[in-house]
Amino acid sequence: MNATIVLLPGDGIGPEVVDQARRVLEAVAQLFGHRFKFEEHLIGGASIDAYGSALADDALDACRKADAILLGAVGGPRWDDPSAKVRPEQGLLGLRKALGLWANVRPVRPYPELAGCSPLRPERLAGVDVVVIRELTGGLYFGQPRGREEVDGRRRAVDTLVYTDYEIARVVELAFKLARGRRRQVTSIDKANVLESSRLWRQVAIEVSRNHSDIKLDHQLVDSAAMRLVTAPSSFDVIVTENMFGDILTDEAAVLAGSLGLCPSASLGDTRCGVYEPIHGSAPDIAGKGIANPIGTILSAAMLLRHSLDLEAEAAAIESAVAATIAAGFRTADIAPTGSTGDIVPTSRMGAAIREHLDDHLVDHDVFGYLANRERY
Repeated sequence: MNATIVLLPGDGIGPEVVDQARRVLEAVAQLFGHRFKFEEHLIGGASIDAYGSALADDALDACRKADAILLGAVGGPRWDDPSAKVRPEQGLLGLRKALGLWANVRPVRPYPELAGCSPLRPERLAGVDVVVIRELTGGLYFGQPRGREEVDGRRRAVDTLVYTDYEIARVVELAFKLARGRRRQVTSIDKANVLESSRLWRQVAIEVSRNHSDIKLDHQLVDSAAMRLVTAPSSFDVIVTENMFGDILTDEAAVLAGSLGLCPSASLGDTRCGVYEPIHGSAPDIAGKGIANPIGTILSAAMLLRHSLDLEAEAAAIESAVAATIAAGFRTADIAPTGSTGDIVPTSRMGAAIREHLDDHLVDHDVFGYLANRERY
């Protein structure tokens, strides 16, 4: 396969972790016989410094033409002025809007060897394998009217929560699609006991479910779902919810893994081209020190292969290599045992170890007859 992948390293630790993910993708291309062309562009604060815009026109044009996009992180103290007309986050929001990306997909599957990193008891993490799908373009974050005013000497702020049946149906349909390859259970999360928008959400979810009679649909209120995520997380399979609820619950779900540095995500829409990024921020306090965890970005690259390039075996190979690397004892500082210093490796060494285990995975599993047809791969 030939594919063009745009790299948007962004700010802070973004360039460091994106570099390691690119190296893993290069290794995949070599091992499986693909040709990946990489184009790198600025986004966020780095783009503001260079062009005065959080996402320049040429970068956006390259993203529109790409097969997939790998993003690092945006933002940092240098650009953290709430009154600024141009902010790093505008680059990410503009990219999502331009590409029509309406669903954010975040898988969470804790590694047994890292159970001690989570604040939850290890027995609560047993069997946890959940995907959270967050609607990305509707709800409170985008509804109109919105704004602030002064009324009778009092400051007043208004945000509007708006959803259409179409917006709901397409993201719920995606949830059922992903559930079909898993445990066939979808949990739709809303606040239907209070909000009219949630009542519409629940109604549309039921309508969509009628076309998927082989998949179980549950409904849960967002407050009880938040509790259940930490008391019985293994009971979930695929979760689908609206924008703000998803924003909050996905960060809560990340705690199950033990570190934000382990968690990937994909932003998907109507085309095959998606934006793939770790869920962590730019972490400016550790930028340039070579200690960031690249696993979340590398797993995001695996999602890129799966969802945008339809390369399931290659994606699975990366995920197996990450699991093997963790099982072998490699740790960055964020996933090292408390007080440990001897077993901690830098960003570059973690990336190299994953690439080494990637090659081992192909040999051990004889992917696509790798041993018999080595010259093809």
